Amino acid sequence: MLGNKNFFFRYQNLSELSVRHPNGVGFTKACFAYFYGMFYMVKTPWWLKKMYPSLVWDIPSEEKVLYLTFDDGPHKIFTPLVLSHLQQFNAKATFFCIGKNVGETPSVYSAILQQGHAVGNHTQNHLNGWKTKDDIYIQNIAEASAHIQSGLFRPPYGRITKFQAALLQQRQAGPFVIIMWDVLSGDFDTDLSPERCLQNVMMYAKPGSIIVFHDSAKAFDRMNYALPRVLEHFSNRGFTFKTLSGIPLK
Repeated sequence: MLGNKNFFFRYQNLSELSVRHPNGVGFTKACFAYFYGMFYMVKTPWWLKKMYPSLVWDIPSEEKVLYLTFDDGPHKIFTPLVLSHLQQFNAKATFFCIGKNVGETPSVYSAILQQGHAVGNHTQNHLNGWKTKDDIYIQNIAEASAHIQSGLFRPPYGRITKFQAALLQQRQAGPFVIIMWDVLSGDFDTDLSPERCLQNVMMYAKPGSIIVFHDSAKAFDRMNYALPRVLEHFSNRGFTFKTLSGIPLK
């Protein structure tokens, strides 16, 4: 993405870039971070959403509503702690689960559903769509579906080809709604401070935002610091937290 010559990039500081389309549409500020040789965008810019319009990036709303999502679980220790934080604020969320983890922790998966949250498919083995043959990728998702009854799918790492997306959106067993995000907390980034993880969400979340956290061991320190503060901050400002259940196919 950073190498695309159709866009010009100008560093604002170590973690932020301004992006301007050459047609003169104007500047859009997007926060970038760097982790293990990879740039990732904390706030998804408008032009990326336009490039992949069949994917769900946010839920435009005039209501004060946010959509919290948690990837890579369920985890026998960390997912119950997430559920406890959510319960304190009567918040609902969507958990994008790895099929293998669901098979290993079925009671935790059941608790997610029993507490009124939604679930989505995150592949059986956390596969990167860019690095996986199409037939293997689709089969791995089908394998996860044996554990996860959901029409929602999120590609691990956010990496999926347009062809893979089309296959999932047209599958005979029932089309998937592919959920991306517009705010990435960065909790997976071990170089990121818990305070900056919190700041990422506070700064960029707006009504209708889909926000990514992780209920995983690697992310726990940052997620566990940021999540309760996010819940308190936005609850005090009249926001509610809803699941992504019922989102229509684009």
